Amino acid sequence: MAIPPECSEANQRIVITLGDPAGIGMEVTLKALASSDLPADLNPKLIGCRNSLEHTHAQLKAKGVIELANPKNLDIEDIPVQEIPEPGQPTAQTGAISFQWLTQATELVMRNQARALVTAPIAKHAWHAAGHHYPGQTERLSELAGANWKASMLFTAISPHSKWRLNTLLATTHIPLASVPTEITPELLIDKLNALKVFCQRFSSHPHLAVAGLNPHAGEQGKLGNEEIEWLIPVLDKWKKNHPNVHLQGPLAPDTCWLSAARAWHGLPNESHVPDGILALYHDQGLIPVKMLAFDEAVNTTLGLPFLRTSPDHGTGFDIAGHGCARENSMVAAINAAWELTTSPGSTNSA
Repeated sequence: MAIPPECSEANQRIVITLGDPAGIGMEVTLKALASSDLPADLNPKLIGCRNSLEHTHAQLKAKGVIELANPKNLDIEDIPVQEIPEPGQPTAQTGAISFQWLTQATELVMRNQARALVTAPIAKHAWHAAGHHYPGQTERLSELAGANWKASMLFTAISPHSKWRLNTLLATTHIPLASVPTEITPELLIDKLNALKVFCQRFSSHPHLAVAGLNPHAGEQGKLGNEEIEWLIPVLDKWKKNHPNVHLQGPLAPDTCWLSAARAWHGLPNESHVPDGILALYHDQGLIPVKMLAFDEAVNTTLGLPFLRTSPDHGTGFDIAGHGCARENSMVAAINAAWELTTSPGSTNSA
């Protein structure tokens, strides 16, 4: 586990990568850093191209966008692009430079020069065009951290309606659906449950966790799939016995697993206790309900690394890049989450 930064400057610093330069990463970052909702003592350090950021700033001003941070007042580690790309037109060059920005930012955090990392969205196909064949930023971060670290994708959001916190961890990351049944093993499930428990114990000493089933209706007693009966239920039963301070439900029918969370999100009364954290067994199983409920508030939080990383839950927005209409809410939430989760009592750089 990384040692928390000792110098006060590093303790106040959040490193932010600007994502694919053809996307909305620079726009949402400039808008977010102008927000009054960020900590007053935040010391952001941006990793990207100063010229591109100044160009984006000028374009947004010309479109009438007022609330923007001025690049001239920002701490930017300048790694320039050869040519400023057209908004919404990703290329191998934009993939190569966003990959370089992420790598440099991660190295800074690994050297304890910042308390956390926030990443704007990248385009996987642009990375691939540049020769970097990773499913996403999470997998690259795992590689940079080293073989002893196991990354997990958790999405957390605070409801603007009820102030209740939604936490959903994904057992698998960016893999094809056909690979999910073989990728999920008892060992993986236990690892992810442990990660979810530790995260939720930040907010509750006796967390309530729920696990979604793999099959429709959680297999319906073997009629719709055997994974639940053959190994999923036995693994969960054993984990329960080893963690008596945790209330664990599951496997639950995936189509109703998030219903109580939806009621809590909207501030509606709940007849049963609402889970503090939900474990989804694959990417879209978890992200469909999360994005339906909390698209502007959800934060992609990478657990299991020697540092904390957060990211907005949206993509590069190539279809709206350069239009000035990208919403910064999720980037504000990502920065605030990076700050909060490394400020909480007992927290370290690793979530």
